[in-house]
Amino acid sequence: MTPPRPPGGRRPPGRRGRITATTAALACLAALAACSGPPKDQGLTGKEVALSTTTPRARGEIDSFTWAVYAEPPTLDHTMAFDYPQNTILSNVCESLMRWTPGLTLEPGLARRASNPAPTTWVYDLRPGVRFHDGRTMTADDAVHSLNRQRDPDNAAAWAQSFQNVAAIRKTGPLQITVDLRKPDSQFPQYMATAAGVIASKAGVEAAGRDYGTTGGLACTGPFELGTWRKGQSIELERFDGYWGTRAKAKKAVFRILTDPSARTNALLSGEADGGYLIPTESYGRLRESGVGTLYFGEGLSTVNVNITNMRGPLGDVRVRRALSLALDRSGFVKAGLGGAGTATGSLTTRAAWASASEQTRRAAFASLPPTAPDIRKATALIEEAGAKGKTLTVATSAIGQDVSLLATAVQAAGTRIGLDIRLRTIAPNAFTALFTDPRAREGIDMFPLTYYDSITDPLDLLTSFKTGAYLNFAGYSDKRYDTLVDRAVSVYRPEQRMRIEVELQNHAARQLLWIPVAEWPTALFLNKRITGAPATIAYMYYPWAADVGAAR
Repeated sequence: MTPPRPPGGRRPPGRRGRITATTAALACLAALAACSGPPKDQGLTGKEVALSTTTPRARGEIDSFTWAVYAEPPTLDHTMAFDYPQNTILSNVCESLMRWTPGLTLEPGLARRASNPAPTTWVYDLRPGVRFHDGRTMTADDAVHSLNRQRDPDNAAAWAQSFQNVAAIRKTGPLQITVDLRKPDSQFPQYMATAAGVIASKAGVEAAGRDYGTTGGLACTGPFELGTWRKGQSIELERFDGYWGTRAKAKKAVFRILTDPSARTNALLSGEADGGYLIPTESYGRLRESGVGTLYFGEGLSTVNVNITNMRGPLGDVRVRRALSLALDRSGFVKAGLGGAGTATGSLTTRAAWASASEQTRRAAFASLPPTAPDIRKATALIEEAGAKGKTLTVATSAIGQDVSLLATAVQAAGTRIGLDIRLRTIAPNAFTALFTDPRAREGIDMFPLTYYDSITDPLDLLTSFKTGAYLNFAGYSDKRYDTLVDRAVSVYRPEQRMRIEVELQNHAARQLLWIPVAEWPTALFLNKRITGAPATIAYMYYPWAADVGAAR
């Protein structure tokens, strides 16, 4: 499970401000080319977006490189690594039992082998001689301690749901741990390649106490270790020369915190930053034509959605949710909000997430989805039928990038056209994570733009979000039949059999519109001419990508 970038914040504007915002939104959607970004940036067309797995291999080592990130992590504790900024950095410092590859497949990580001798048993044999950044050598005790931190209810771990079926984690040898499950869990072994499976030094974590992740080292095993953290400015990683794997090609990686999208783009164009993921969509064209580097796209396993956070009001009526979905101009949003690099969709899950299913199962998963073309007449009728005309809803927005801000205004424009009163509320980019961790941050918000990336290549990663009590089930949706289907799917290890159940879940979520799906969105990566080697896919969230970055010439 995984969230990305939301918005929300200050008091709603006064009535005059709402009218102005609505007019601007309608004008923008009526003239998309004029609203798709800065002057002379026409974005991309679908034909120009070819997906790559990685970038050309580095030709040699480099002293350092600088990377642009859109927000400062509140902590670098891996148990709270549940958003883009934290994982982009931590994937190079802390490693997991298994590893995601740039091709989005699984391979051994800190565990040289994973075995499943019984449906409720997973055994991980650890690599010998792996050193932590604090100088200690990794043992089974460290692995048991690390995984149990994720399960500790007092630790507020963002990944706790991945351990919901774990009964015990035992040391069964100096370099072996055994995970006992209460019932078969097809998702657990996949999550061991994410931040959920990170192994850190038990002694190092205990010595840091509550300060772990905010001061001092992280006592992990990755190709880089935490260097200087200048709050509000930058985070530096230093190459760890005691690394068990292939040594990083750069001696240092510097992450510049640039919350303003224009500032990030200008840093990439000027060379102040050598590269970055999550490129502002309004800058795709400028960067592509700049001549200072290359804009790449890779599989993102990402869908852009409108997250429904409150079903106690008008959105509790599925007819209102369907009406909003029918009124949305998805194709217009893809052009304006995603710079043309995306595909309108009525599916909450990406097509790539179904790659291991048969063709018949894949067709079934996408055969009965809501339409993506607007139907204002039908949407208006649904609002009238639900008695929701004139009802007020609040959507959160943010200056993180136009993918967020334009989706919020697109929702406002859609609602206005069908008789709803939709208001915008803005929060700062650095406050994004609070929407996922603090219910108080969501008070007064009915929905927000959410780009969801799968942490594993399984549709269930997203579809479990609507189970009763799930981490991202902010609206409190509950359906016993849906819960039963989730449990059935989780218990099946064979992908094809499991995905047939997931088709039912997909269709249920689509009918209920628990989130409103808008578009599939690839990963965007920009590298200037000085560096190369970074993967182009969303693997960078859990793969030590910075170790591959080196000299391009």
